[in-house]
Amino acid sequence: MRSGVKVAVVGGVFAGVVGVVGYGAYNVLDGLGSSGVGGGSDTKATSNEVKTGPVTKDEIAETSKKFLAAWAKGDAATAAELTNNEGDAEPALIGYSESAHVTKAVITAGPAAGSKVPYTVKATVSYDGTTKPWSYASELTVVRGLTTGRPLVDWAPSVIHPELGKGESLETGESSTASIEAVDRNGNVLSKEKYPSLGGILDDLRKKYGQKAGGTTGIETWINSANADGADKTLLTLVKGKPGRVPTTLDAGIQAAAEKAVKKYDKSSVVAVEPSTGAIRAIANNRTDGFDAARLATVAPGSTMKIVTAAMIIQNGLGSANSPVECPSDVTWEGVPFHNLDNFSMQNPTLQRAFAKSCNTAFIKPIAPLGAKRDSALSNEASQYFGIGGNWQTGIETFDGDVPASTGAETAASYIGQGKIRMNPLNMASITATAVEGRFRQPYIVPKELDNRKFATASPLPGGVSDQLRQMLKYTATNPEGTATHAMAGVGGDKGGKTGSAEIDGHATSDSWFTGFSNDLAAAALVQSGGHGGDAAGPVVAEVLLAGP
Repeated sequence: MRSGVKVAVVGGVFAGVVGVVGYGAYNVLDGLGSSGVGGGSDTKATSNEVKTGPVTKDEIAETSKKFLAAWAKGDAATAAELTNNEGDAEPALIGYSESAHVTKAVITAGPAAGSKVPYTVKATVSYDGTTKPWSYASELTVVRGLTTGRPLVDWAPSVIHPELGKGESLETGESSTASIEAVDRNGNVLSKEKYPSLGGILDDLRKKYGQKAGGTTGIETWINSANADGADKTLLTLVKGKPGRVPTTLDAGIQAAAEKAVKKYDKSSVVAVEPSTGAIRAIANNRTDGFDAARLATVAPGSTMKIVTAAMIIQNGLGSANSPVECPSDVTWEGVPFHNLDNFSMQNPTLQRAFAKSCNTAFIKPIAPLGAKRDSALSNEASQYFGIGGNWQTGIETFDGDVPASTGAETAASYIGQGKIRMNPLNMASITATAVEGRFRQPYIVPKELDNRKFATASPLPGGVSDQLRQMLKYTATNPEGTATHAMAGVGGDKGGKTGSAEIDGHATSDSWFTGFSNDLAAAALVQSGGHGGDAAGPVVAEVLLAGP
């Protein structure tokens, strides 16, 4: 929590407010036409007939204009009455002045796009004798009330500010966390303005290390996190605190490449780690929802998981990189059929060639001889040797992967990265780093010495296993039949890669995965609904690796 005006939020509704600050001058401008501006009372139905059907262009213009005018005027009651959730809207709109301390507002509406109306807010925030301008853009949607038939603003916290979510509130006051100046491994300052993907990470670092780094508090406008353990998000700084210096393992050059690479595709994320140390060199996302999928996603990794399955096969004496395997077009496991992409098959391939072509059946058939061990073998391999699920102490919040034991057809699905397995790019970058380094080194983004936290550990891969995994990854990225060869064509040096496509329930297109290494850098990318691994995620990883050593 921070000091200043305190507003308790229960179920998305403010429980109480204190310290009222009177509004000053207000105005609303629009590009919606000449509909009049007034209160909400005259928009109520004048007969018992409830109107149905889509809202009209005139209704959209009139309702949005009246709502924005009432909000800009500080008339929370009238503005709330023009929404379809008056109980939530009114206290939130009251809080705009009473807890966020907005004293002036000019709201300019743009042309409607269907039922959506975009607008810009130019406001003034005043607190403890300090005043600062604040501007941003958002949008609202006009819908027809289910019971009244009236055109109403479809209420959501994002109407007030685009980054405001359910259960969150805006506040202005003295921050409770000290300011920080995060720097990369070479001392370059990292800011969310220059590296947008780092916004949430910098908030996490500030909350956790601001005081330890010797920083002081300032006066700010922020979003109160709905999560008690989450970091608040600063939107405006009225008075700067003295920043404390927080060192990170990030590399500004690689981070810049990662920021650029993810812009190629929507819902794309990438992470780069250093195999020899576990240091995180870059982490980036391109998502409109702001979710940091690079470190927090919990989705199936598809065939990139075959790195761990291959290690399990080798360690259990079921095969080796150069041993022959079967790759039929399909295989049945306890009555459930599994197929290769487009039902391809291979004649007498080695495990390495089946890995390079991403043959699903070749990574399911060899496991049957394990008997009762087959349901837990992959889970044990992932945790014991690759550190998955090991409570990583990276310095920021992360999801550390999950490979649970399974039964029936889900066991077979897990060998090819489906079933109950859950990963994100950070996990897969670490798996690749472990495969080529020969041992798990826990990823981290701030030095262990900063707070003496204990890193997760795992057993080294047995002799020869890492050499075979590296050989298979290199073949997949350099041989013409390898699925990673095209994406990695421009990457030089000692290199390897693996593609993956994960089918997701309800999605017409599979998730695109790719993981690879070049010299002492391993990277993994996820492009949700991106299709085949080499098509979308591959170019993202390649661009990041090119920026490495």
